[in-house]
Amino acid sequence: MSVAFVPKRLRGKAKINQETVQRLLDENDQLIRCITEYMQKGRAVECVQYQQILHRNIVYLATIADASPDIMPSSSNPTAAEAPASTTAVNGHEGTQ
Repeated sequence: MSVAFVPKRLRGKAKINQETVQRLLDENDQLIRCITEYMQKGRAVECVQYQQILHRNIVYLATIADASPDIMPSSSNPTAAEAPASTTAVNGHEGTQ
């Protein structure tokens, strides 16, 4: 069962942290491997349940990402203060901000 699936009475109470996101990513990796294996064996019907779980996980991760842009480390998302002081203008001349 997916780690993202929780009973309705418990939804919205879980803390979202990097560990939870990583567990979902690991689960998605395993789901993709299962789907691929079943497809190679010609067992497409069995793939459907795994595809539904994978889809739900991806939608859940996208929702988290949209709601919490600060969940990613700051090194992968530089702010204006971290941007370089000089930039190249549209006409190709160097300028400063």
